[in-house]
Amino acid sequence: MKLWGGRFTKPTSQLVDEYTASIYFDKKLAVYDIEGSLAHVAMLGKCEIITKEEAKTIAEGLQKVASTIESGEAILREEHEDIHMNVERLLIEAIGPVGGKLHTGRSRNDQVALDMRLYLRDALVEITQLAVQVQQALVKQATANMDTILPGYTHLQRAQPVLFSHHLLAYAWMFQRDIERLIDSWKRVNQSPLGAGALAGTTFPIDRKYVAQQLAFEGICENSLDAVSDRDFVVEFLSDASMISMHLSRLCEEIVQWSSQEFNFIEIDDEFSTGSSMMPQKKNPDVAELVRGKTGRVYGRLMGMLTTLKGLPLAYNKDMQEDKEGMFDTVETLRGALSLFAPMIESMNVNKEAMYKAVQNDYSNATDFADYLVGKGITFRESHAITGETVLYCIKENKYLTDLTIKEFQTFSNAIESDIYDYLAPEAVVQARNATGGTAKNQVTAQLKKVTQAIEKNNQWVSAKNEILSSRSYRSI
Repeated sequence: MKLWGGRFTKPTSQLVDEYTASIYFDKKLAVYDIEGSLAHVAMLGKCEIITKEEAKTIAEGLQKVASTIESGEAILREEHEDIHMNVERLLIEAIGPVGGKLHTGRSRNDQVALDMRLYLRDALVEITQLAVQVQQALVKQATANMDTILPGYTHLQRAQPVLFSHHLLAYAWMFQRDIERLIDSWKRVNQSPLGAGALAGTTFPIDRKYVAQQLAFEGICENSLDAVSDRDFVVEFLSDASMISMHLSRLCEEIVQWSSQEFNFIEIDDEFSTGSSMMPQKKNPDVAELVRGKTGRVYGRLMGMLTTLKGLPLAYNKDMQEDKEGMFDTVETLRGALSLFAPMIESMNVNKEAMYKAVQNDYSNATDFADYLVGKGITFRESHAITGETVLYCIKENKYLTDLTIKEFQTFSNAIESDIYDYLAPEAVVQARNATGGTAKNQVTAQLKKVTQAIEKNNQWVSAKNEILSSRSYRSI
């Protein structure tokens, strides 16, 4: 008999049980379900809704159920539908009918919303910590490559030379924004819905704020309808995860290109590469490619959740059972990608010589040639035209700008002097970009200092939240 079966005259079809059951995936919430139940039963005892002796018996029973689930001894059954009913059934089997009092003053609707918030809090801290580790790996490589120059690109065409450290720090700032979004979302996740009941609250004299304090929530969801029907916090996490995945994917694309024989800018460590079953010479950047590929998976989870929610009336609907698998899958996908990414970035070998050769054998110093002419009193528009004509001549002659003789230069403008060679050297071109945020070495050094300070604050946030979360484990409630 179902725990809710009193109103029914026939059992549900086995096909319905199989189709509607969520125990196959929401068993991930077991620890959080028990944690929430322990806080709830403590409140029931405190408010004298049940006796203190009953509350103690139920709490001890929940601890036993937790142990059997952790050890694998407990059997979670499909016919009990979900983790909430399975835990309650195991509790009743362990301590008898008094276990049925656990559900007093709550519904599965506010219970599942609570469990998901508890789960996502832990996930937020873990994902933030892993993203910080990627930042740290980027900073480490940037610090080691303060004098490494490579071509910067627009439209995948060589544009202007930049420091490799400057390029890497662009991604460090992307991840900083990702981390800030995760941190900001914490305050919306960290609100307790328990006590909202099915949709309208409860007639029992419960103390919602006490439960919230026991579970280290910063507050409670103020509207009972909103508390059980809100999944904004899931959508927000999936959106943040999509942004992280997009940034990872962009960097993966560059890693794939840079590690190719055509570029030869980097070599990925053997630990993060794979080979070919047919071509023995191959060393494939499969980790980067798979992270790039899984971005679509994360995007799909976001669109799936938005689509599920778009037509739902208040309050809870069974459609919302679809909220968990996407969230779990996204957490696992990000966990895997970020865990691999930091050591892959940190261990990659940078081919400084190949990068430098690339900026010597292109026209990425053409803008500086135009700027040089402006410095000689020629308007930028005229300088732009002269530079274009000079580059065209070089292409026809199979030369680069610094290959030209003074005599050749002066066929395009008499203003050009012998200092042009120093002006167009890759080091000079990089150093000339000395505006705040530019690629000049002192500007990159300033960036490094700022991003290092940001990382330190990120780590402080992670440490503070880990301390809070570890203090409210169900074992200690």
